Amino acid sequence: MKYKFKTKPFQHQLIALERCKDQKNFALFMEMGTGKSKVLIDNISMLYDNGKIDGALIIAPKGVYKNWFEEEIPNHMPEHIRKKMVLWQTSKTKKFQKELKALLQVDEDLHILIMNVESLSKTSGMEEAQRFLRTHKTLIAVDESTTIKNPTANRTKNIIKLSNNAKYRRILTGSPVTKSPLDLFTQCYFLDPNLLGFYSFYAFRNRYALMRRVMINGRRIDLVASYQRLDELEENLKPFSFRILKQDCLDLPDKIWTKRYIQLTEEQQKVYNQMRTTALALLNGKMMTTNTVLTQLMRLHQITCGHMKADDGSIIELKNERLNALIDILEEAQGKVIIWANYLHDIEAIKKTIIEKYGKDSVVTYYGATDIKDRQTNIKNFQTNDKVKYLIGNPQTGGYGITLTAANTVVYYSNNYDLEKRLQSEDRAHRIGQKNKVTYIDLIAEDTVDEKIVKSLRNKVNIATEIMGEELKEWI
Repeated sequence: MKYKFKTKPFQHQLIALERCKDQKNFALFMEMGTGKSKVLIDNISMLYDNGKIDGALIIAPKGVYKNWFEEEIPNHMPEHIRKKMVLWQTSKTKKFQKELKALLQVDEDLHILIMNVESLSKTSGMEEAQRFLRTHKTLIAVDESTTIKNPTANRTKNIIKLSNNAKYRRILTGSPVTKSPLDLFTQCYFLDPNLLGFYSFYAFRNRYALMRRVMINGRRIDLVASYQRLDELEENLKPFSFRILKQDCLDLPDKIWTKRYIQLTEEQQKVYNQMRTTALALLNGKMMTTNTVLTQLMRLHQITCGHMKADDGSIIELKNERLNALIDILEEAQGKVIIWANYLHDIEAIKKTIIEKYGKDSVVTYYGATDIKDRQTNIKNFQTNDKVKYLIGNPQTGGYGITLTAANTVVYYSNNYDLEKRLQSEDRAHRIGQKNKVTYIDLIAEDTVDEKIVKSLRNKVNIATEIMGEELKEWI
């Protein structure tokens, strides 16, 4: 392969790249943590080097699309490729408008537009994407492509419409089927309607599902009773897809870290700014100690998680995107998941949401409010009961001495400041008995104290004891 990699690929990434490099349409069905982003970036770079494309439109969910701009492309795209890269923004600042205008110019550079999937539900987003596609020879890629699994959703229809103007098409997801094999229809239709041989979702459904008609509130509704011909469907996918799980990647590191970004809602941002101003005013008038600053830091951190404590001690809920981001991860993850959260309010909100979506039997807890007599039962069920997919806990209670090797995905919904608790909680999954690689995911509210907290913990810095008050104040 005559191509100079910026970062050395793993063996499975080389195989995936060899399979997809010249294909017009391809699906990278690679489990979270196996490096599908790098495969796409190298594929884009190769096509650009060979004069096949001069543009790339990357579409990803809100929590992921910023990663492409800040980390994935800078880390993996070779230095010899001259590029213009723009991250989509909802606010049309003069700087952003200037960047977009430059992106539409025809020159020798590789032009990259990164958009969040939600923006393509709107006319403004669609118009800019269409203008970009008309200007360049483009590869269009949908990351976490299960976001377009609903054939009736406006964004699905719009993104499929965009695909008609692209020279190359790619979809990326760790879990192409989140609920049923029928999820595959629109993902593959985006690539090319001819790939599976069906132009209608209902024709596809009739081929691979057996339906039954029921009466609900006086209405007749067709529900899936069972699936059929799944071996045939699997064979039909093979010519244009590559599937890999972490357990099959022998050269992957044992621990893999990644991030999911969340934007504060308008309500959160307003309260966050007010609390930040109040905190700085209080700190300027007091003797600076680590404890006093940590108190203010915690209040800001709670707001990023979607709640705050009122003067009377009651909890005020704030509209936020954190739970939605968590559910997106759970939909993508293979197998069981550990969810660590720092605040009691977070744990209870997560539990309620998971029960509503996946059922009461799908989740167990391990935190202060979990009855002592239930704790070992919950661990046993998580380790051995296939119905129990999720364990929610906090590192203070569940981070020590227990074995949770049934999971190979660990989500930090919110973090504690204590490095030892973070490291101990990481090792609940990564210990003797773990047969797979473990992926750790931090949820981070961008442009907040959240970013500083996660960065310090990942750099093995104990925030509570190693960072002085004045430095902590700068975080705020």
